[in-house]
Amino acid sequence: SVSKDLSELMKEATKEVHEQAENTPFMKNFQKGQVSLHEFKLVTSSLYFIYSALEEEIERNKDNPVYAPVYFPAELHRKAALEEDLKYFYGSNWREEIPCPEATQKYVERLHYIGKNHPELLVAHAYTRYLGDLSGGQVLKKIAQKALQLPSTGEGLAFFTFDGVSNATKFKQLYRSRMNALEMDLATKKRVLEEAKKAFLLNIQVFEALQELVSKGQENGHPVQLKAELRTRNVNRSYEHGPVPGKESERTNKRHTDMMPTTPLVRWILALSFLAMTVAVGLFAM
Repeated sequence: SVSKDLSELMKEATKEVHEQAENTPFMKNFQKGQVSLHEFKLVTSSLYFIYSALEEEIERNKDNPVYAPVYFPAELHRKAALEEDLKYFYGSNWREEIPCPEATQKYVERLHYIGKNHPELLVAHAYTRYLGDLSGGQVLKKIAQKALQLPSTGEGLAFFTFDGVSNATKFKQLYRSRMNALEMDLATKKRVLEEAKKAFLLNIQVFEALQELVSKGQENGHPVQLKAELRTRNVNRSYEHGPVPGKESERTNKRHTDMMPTTPLVRWILALSFLAMTVAVGLFAM
């Protein structure tokens, strides 16, 4: 109905994909703290590319009336926080080490496309990602901190820390009210809702692709380390701008080696749990 608020319509439109993620065993694994450092680092890497693209397009359209009312860079933007986390995990040369698989690049390309051609759809990606992270972020932060034995001072967890938001509940109410005030006809609302579902699925596809990559390695009877698998199967050759993974930071590797599961497939199953939990917990709390 055109009379319904956009935020309410968004929650209804994504209910099915939300339930699909919520009912997977992957999310339950993460809730139990079954997450290793290696997939956590790779998830963080993909999120960096995603948020870099999203925030580049947000900046491009910050004065556009189809997005300007929900422009909250100081409160929400995550690129700088992710850079901080990646420097902690990979070291000062993290830009040369982090991988950007094809599925992540597909997500990035979608964000750039709509930012340049259909900026009214940016609100779907912003709402799905930012409010999801803000809603479920504190729960995930505590789970990851305990499971990975990260410092209590917050290193490696900047992504989950929203220093510009003093009261998450009140801020989400403000964000929804601004979003609901965006001028949209029924046809535009429908396109935004479809884009919200696409955003959810693009997030999941990033990790399904990586899981499939490792599964094929297992079927051939040659288990491999994740970084070697990404290199030998040329994931990054399908696009021009994704950095190639390199040598692990010795400091981080030494600190967390004993926490890494030995089976690549298990590691990626757990990785998918991280994504499912991030989006599903966030949307549930919106």
